[in-house]
Amino acid sequence: MPSVQPDRTSQRRYRIVEDTLRRNISDGRLPRGLVLLEGNIAEIFQTSRDPVRRALQRLEADDLIHRFDGRGYLVGKPGERNALIRTDIRKLGLIVPQEADEALQSRASWERIYDVVENDVAGCLVFGPYRIIETELAHHFKVSRTVVRDVLSRLQERGLVHKNQSSHWIAGPLTAQSIKEHFALRRSLEPPALISAAPKLDRSALQALYERFRAAEAMPEGVEGESLEEFETLLVDTCVLATPNQQLRDLIRNNLLPVLAAERLLRQMGLPSDRTAITEHRLIVELLLRGAVTAAAAMLETHLEAALSRNIAQMKIVAVFPEPDSIAPYLTPADHQKVAVFTGSV
Repeated sequence: MPSVQPDRTSQRRYRIVEDTLRRNISDGRLPRGLVLLEGNIAEIFQTSRDPVRRALQRLEADDLIHRFDGRGYLVGKPGERNALIRTDIRKLGLIVPQEADEALQSRASWERIYDVVENDVAGCLVFGPYRIIETELAHHFKVSRTVVRDVLSRLQERGLVHKNQSSHWIAGPLTAQSIKEHFALRRSLEPPALISAAPKLDRSALQALYERFRAAEAMPEGVEGESLEEFETLLVDTCVLATPNQQLRDLIRNNLLPVLAAERLLRQMGLPSDRTAITEHRLIVELLLRGAVTAAAAMLETHLEAALSRNIAQMKIVAVFPEPDSIAPYLTPADHQKVAVFTGSV
């Protein structure tokens, strides 16, 4: 998902993550060719993905790691030919200095569980409204009600939960109408943001993104690569959120969260990605590389219109599925009967 603007605490954390990884790369504990994934690193440091992402970007800028035609980063300089190592970094005995470990343990308690709760909530949105009971959430994660309220408040800021008239916390439902509204905002906000960002875009970053999209297009059918959600995030992070307008960035980030949550849910339930979207991503970046900014913004709007149609069509299919067994135990159906949220015409 697009990252929120880092606060001072997250800035300290990314420095800790960066310095620790840098040391372990230098001493060879993280060998050349090792695939680094944000999620695994975040688990080691017991933090969210935002500081990990920023730390990896800084290591990439110093040519200690680089992107490749797959998920994550490879340890080593760009252009090096190293055997691909997909060992889980958690099994390599990463050395975390004591001072770094103590600093990480002192972070705000809500951050320890936020990513898990956000994931759980995103996974239930299409199946109707779910109530989140504070005491059950607190018991599930063995944290205080104060920590739970911090988490829920942040989920509310990002549009994933809300309070009903009885002051109960409710997640969902994600309906056809709400999806349309989110995409209407995307069409209003993102093309102008891209236009304002264009003069600030780094050409080498655009070229790297273009090559990734080209490589994904060339992959044979059925070969698993990066997810559509990851590509959408890459496109927005690189080309749209570079806008100098801070308020616009915040609006775009928060509006995009439920959309990407729905996309992630579709993939988790086995529905395939539409490879046409990758071509749309590639065309937007190609137009930017050619300096055709207005055409790139128009292509982004075309992509968003097509993405809305794809999203609605696939979520109608999911709506007839039974409720999955994987719904978190602290999420309770708000209605006794399943709500059919994706019926009717688009």
